[in-house]
Amino acid sequence: MTSPFISVRELLDALRAGNAPTLLDVRWSLGGPPGEEAYAEGHLPGAAYVDLETALADPPADPVDSRGRHPLPDRERFGAAMRRAGVSAERPVVVYDGANGVAAARCWWLLRHHGHRRVRVLDGGYAAWVRAGGPVEQAPATPAPGDFEPGPGTLAVLRQEDVAAFGGTLLDARSPERFRGENEPVDPVAGHLPGARNLPTAALVDADGALRPEDELRSAVAAVGADRGPVAAYCGSGVTAAHTALVLASLGIEAALQPESWSGWVADPARPVATGD
Repeated sequence: MTSPFISVRELLDALRAGNAPTLLDVRWSLGGPPGEEAYAEGHLPGAAYVDLETALADPPADPVDSRGRHPLPDRERFGAAMRRAGVSAERPVVVYDGANGVAAARCWWLLRHHGHRRVRVLDGGYAAWVRAGGPVEQAPATPAPGDFEPGPGTLAVLRQEDVAAFGGTLLDARSPERFRGENEPVDPVAGHLPGARNLPTAALVDADGALRPEDELRSAVAAVGADRGPVAAYCGSGVTAAHTALVLASLGIEAALQPESWSGWVADPARPVATGD
């Protein structure tokens, strides 16, 4: 199995050998600052900037949206954004963000979902690249338009109306404090989906944002029962959960994405909410 992650060393070797993949910079963080500012300060050579809010999500309704804060994007609009960034069906793609892979995973998931077969995420992101002495540039990339045409979604998706009947392990990727309902800085209701287990992103990456060793990952996954049976992942708005799906894929485990996630769930006040562990 080819890992969905690529190391800085592998990518450097590919660039030096003249086998450069299409590079996508998806730096983003909840609440900002905008990733485009970081991109302008420095990015991988030839990387095109992809805005998560406009290219990788549809705009939510105001004030609440049952699809969540980051609804999955319209397929054709997503495809147009990928073509503008130079994505073609037969050319490999490497996606990166600032460090931990959360934003990059959203792009990875969408490209895979819509039929691109050769997409990987840079382990440790831009921070790891800079630490390794990888070349950077400031001028915005002007890639030739790609030919990627997104097909119908093929990856497993768990819709919120099917959550109650889901018989597998439901993973919540948010912090333990948000999972337990002790702190909710974004959404109007605190807590988690009934029956969910907490597997926070911090359990999957180290302090620098790089993937933890495989034995640590497998231990963390087994501790919440995600190493057996059906698995689905959610978070606050469906972004971080894609990272959970990415890491599980690296371990040979397929996980469904619950795209509406917590923000979509609590848009309906009649839905049950759990708190505590």
